[in-house]
Amino acid sequence: MEKTGVQDLAGSPPPLPPPPATVPTGLRPHLIDPVKHVMISRPGFGSSGRRIQLEANHFKVSVNSPNETFYQYSVSLSYEDKKPVENKGMGRKIIDKLYQTYSSELGGKRFAYDGEKALYTVGPLPRNKQEFTVILEESIAKRASPSREGSPDETLKKSRRSLHSKSYIVEINYATKIPLNSVLLALRGAETEKVQDALRVLDIILRQQAANRGCLLVRQSFFHDDSRMLTDVGGGVAGCRGLHSSFRPTHGGLSLNIDVSTTMILTPGPVIDFLKANQGAREARAIDWVKAKKMLKNMRVKATHSNREFKIIGLSEKPCTELYFTLKGKSGDGANGEVQPEEISVYDYFTRHRNLQLPNSAYFPCLDVGKPKKPNYLPLELCSLVSLQRYTKSLSSMQRASLVEKSRQKPLERKKVLTDSMLNYRYDEDPLLAACGISIEKQLTKFDGRVLEAPKLKVGRNEDCIPRNGRWNFNNKRLLNPIKIERWAVVNFSSRCDTSQLSRELINCGRGKGIIIERPFTLIEEEHQYRRANPLMRVDKMFEQIKVKLPGPPEFILCVLPEKKNSDIYGPWKKKSLSDFGIATQCVSPIKINDQYLTNVLLKINSKLGGTNSLLALEVVSRVPMIKDTPTMILGMDVSHGSPGRSDAPSIAAVVGSHSWPLISRYRAAVRTQSSKVEMIESLFKPSPNGEDDDGIMRELLLDFYSTTNGQKPSQIVVFRDGVSESQFSQVLNNELDQMIKAYQHLREENIPKFTVIVAQKNHHTKLFQAGGVSENVPPGTVVDTKIVHPRNYDFYMCAQAGMIGTSRPAHYHVLVDEIGFSPDDLQNLIHSLSYVYQRSTTAISIVAPICYAHLAAAQVGQFMKFDDFNDSSSGRGSFTSAGSVPVPQLPRLHKNIAGSMFFC
Repeated sequence: MEKTGVQDLAGSPPPLPPPPATVPTGLRPHLIDPVKHVMISRPGFGSSGRRIQLEANHFKVSVNSPNETFYQYSVSLSYEDKKPVENKGMGRKIIDKLYQTYSSELGGKRFAYDGEKALYTVGPLPRNKQEFTVILEESIAKRASPSREGSPDETLKKSRRSLHSKSYIVEINYATKIPLNSVLLALRGAETEKVQDALRVLDIILRQQAANRGCLLVRQSFFHDDSRMLTDVGGGVAGCRGLHSSFRPTHGGLSLNIDVSTTMILTPGPVIDFLKANQGAREARAIDWVKAKKMLKNMRVKATHSNREFKIIGLSEKPCTELYFTLKGKSGDGANGEVQPEEISVYDYFTRHRNLQLPNSAYFPCLDVGKPKKPNYLPLELCSLVSLQRYTKSLSSMQRASLVEKSRQKPLERKKVLTDSMLNYRYDEDPLLAACGISIEKQLTKFDGRVLEAPKLKVGRNEDCIPRNGRWNFNNKRLLNPIKIERWAVVNFSSRCDTSQLSRELINCGRGKGIIIERPFTLIEEEHQYRRANPLMRVDKMFEQIKVKLPGPPEFILCVLPEKKNSDIYGPWKKKSLSDFGIATQCVSPIKINDQYLTNVLLKINSKLGGTNSLLALEVVSRVPMIKDTPTMILGMDVSHGSPGRSDAPSIAAVVGSHSWPLISRYRAAVRTQSSKVEMIESLFKPSPNGEDDDGIMRELLLDFYSTTNGQKPSQIVVFRDGVSESQFSQVLNNELDQMIKAYQHLREENIPKFTVIVAQKNHHTKLFQAGGVSENVPPGTVVDTKIVHPRNYDFYMCAQAGMIGTSRPAHYHVLVDEIGFSPDDLQNLIHSLSYVYQRSTTAISIVAPICYAHLAAAQVGQFMKFDDFNDSSSGRGSFTSAGSVPVPQLPRLHKNIAGSMFFC
């Protein structure tokens, strides 16, 4: 490849002019709000619990040239007409060619490209500003299939072996320096500006390695084109197993965190097979082509007859045999064998002129792989989906279940995959990492952890219940505070369920748990003529029957749904019962009715109607450390966003607050809508325009705490926040915490409570294993606050649950603020105990109960938003608030009868 000229635009940028001596006239200084809260450092380490030897999927990284510096350059890629290159794949090809062509002009420097607008080198380039012309040559055929304008045959003969050259302009400008020793300073606990930048450069180097191997890149994960890594989940979709990688500063030094990762892709193979799988069609003739056209758009296919790739822009309106074009070719009938045009169908062209067998394509439409005004048609049978095409739509419940079932890995299996990847891919042999003197160990990091003792529970008539391996049961045991149900009914949307038997079994099981359940007042079957109606009508008609057949509102309704998960009836039913009528309901879809199933249903019913299934023994005697003597409120906060592809759906913010102090097992929820995809909760404090009223979440929960604790006000508030990344921690402190304080002050209170704010993360990639080749997961109660935690910040990992299948994922807790002053042991034991107070379960859960309740409330109430019925004029509906220019529909408020209950249990 010949080099073209290099334009030297070198030279450092001119120095900035000095600042003015005085503020220019006419300008008013603007005060910037100071940062109100700062993350605390680790106060110490825990010591309670028995010791256990562990391993983690962190691989120790040594930096032998800590004084090296990364130089960042902004890079601009454009065509000759200055139009920017937006395709990331093309961008990587251009950058690769840049290095091959201009290595000497670039000082022989290797560089990492982030796929967008930045290059990184170890040491500077010869010049701060340069412009290059890069030429890429491609083997190109102008047509590989028929269009309306003629046959591709002649063009193919002329151009099949010719090269097409295209020029690109690459501009490189110096941006900044990133010293590698900023990472080493952070490892010693210092706060440095560039540490995240340096870690990002190291991550980009690994991503570039993966891109050069032809991997699909998804954030910090990469996926190889290997059919052995695919797991079919149905519907033409497969789970593709790959690896996640990220460099992390830890208490034990710099480490590389490697974990198994999965993304969803389209199952590669014949397009016809994909469409049949996607639509559940047994035969190709049963395919719905309207749905197929929508599904196939923008997918990439490879034509088997030419081995070229194309992007689908649509389907032909006519079938293959009726789709004609003009074929130019020689015909013996013409004088002197002159060229005679021929009208021929796409089907005949490929079968007669290309001698291809198309047994099923005659009456199918063709794929259009051309341009909007210049179509190019290919028969479906000649096309296969290219591998590694991401599928970004939400999975069905069956697909999700299949993925979970098929992608489980036992601990030893996962460990082997990770250690093999380190040996096979040899990350530290990358030239850029080698230039920094970076070497990476090939074995998992070993360290000591601790196993906390499970808290004792109280059930029945103040009986002790000691969990074993994170589990307990109610076999031959009563609930701690069972309720009595006198007026209730059963409604049935499912034709296959015998509600008479179900109610009898529920009554009998309840008797053994101490719950007295009278016979239901009535059993209501859905009227046959409405079973095919839309969900809203089915629910409305059922409530019409309830009003006719019941003398008054029941205490409780048991609702039998036709599907176990994702039933269309669930959202309208919950909205109608909770908002319009104020009736507690429990939805079920029993497949097999046994004592365990009925017990789980009764646990939910008992909690919703005000009963208590179990309590911590420490709660009963008011001995929870740091909480027993001081009125303390515990909050759980979460935000649920709409399904992928629904950018218009508002996000749902849910906050649950504890009440009835000194108990820490009872909660109620407050839920609001907010701007779509916004993670920070916007309505913790929501003053009216005149500033006199507050319709925020915190006021609602504070008043509930006050009313359930004999007029006590919380002097301490422990906040558990879910769903935020490390980059959002400062927003939690300086936005959400600030709102909470303002809400408290708005109640005319001067003494602000002490706050402890903790972020809980499950969406991370650290896994814990028992050392010494033990095949089981780490035991419940395992906690780690050394070696793999942050070198400065206050964080720890806890695996409270018993991992029965797959590999357990610990919760990662980050303590942002601790004004209350918990010791590490007291805080870790409190969090461990809060994993045992989830009233719906008889197992320790993987994350604290307040967060589980908040997640459940957001998801359950979010079902209301699936149905566009906010236009009703009845009270509590049809209201909108404005977030920017996008109106946000407001949720209907809960009926007063159940507003303070644990309806979300």
